[in-house]
Amino acid sequence: MSALNGETSQRETDALVRLLPLIGSSSTSTACLVAITGILAPVLEETVFRGFFMVALTKWVPTPISVLISAAVFAIAHLTPGEFLQLFVLGTALGLSYAQTRNLMTPITIHAFWNSGVILILTFLQLQGYDIKELLQAT
Repeated sequence: MSALNGETSQRETDALVRLLPLIGSSSTSTACLVAITGILAPVLEETVFRGFFMVALTKWVPTPISVLISAAVFAIAHLTPGEFLQLFVLGTALGLSYAQTRNLMTPITIHAFWNSGVILILTFLQLQGYDIKELLQAT
């Protein structure tokens, strides 16, 4: 309901806000965070959303439609209503890359660079003294 009236509940806040205590707190925690978000998450998510779901959809609908449906489900699955559009665009790019190459390593690599880049930028900004939580909630 809160997504309809523009309010955001604590449960709907971006996952990155919940991970902020780990960002830059130590080199070990940052390395673990990059490993999880930059390797594990892309492998698991791309295997599910492109490797299984999108491939299954192509049995019933044309590939471009399966790309869009899998991108929408990818965006919804992240449970961040305020970021649906950017996640949908990312999911579409990942889906198109898989449709073009038929190689799951392509969207996994793109996804890994995306996630790692976000974490590294946030770490850099936090080390420079920026209030990352405020920056993320302002968007």
